[in-house]
Amino acid sequence: MGFFKNFCMKDDGVTSIEYALLAALIFLVILSSVTILGQKVQTHYEDINSAIP
Repeated sequence: MGFFKNFCMKDDGVTSIEYALLAALIFLVILSSVTILGQKVQTHYEDINSAIP
């Protein structure tokens, strides 16, 4: 019973899970930003390419 109580009282695993979730969220935000920015840059270059005879 002491092992289970000791296991439930520790919060080391919770902290690492929180950091992993935070890192995943930051990764998704960066990935989304790069995707959106890449699409806008591609559209801009296509407009420039079509303007050049």
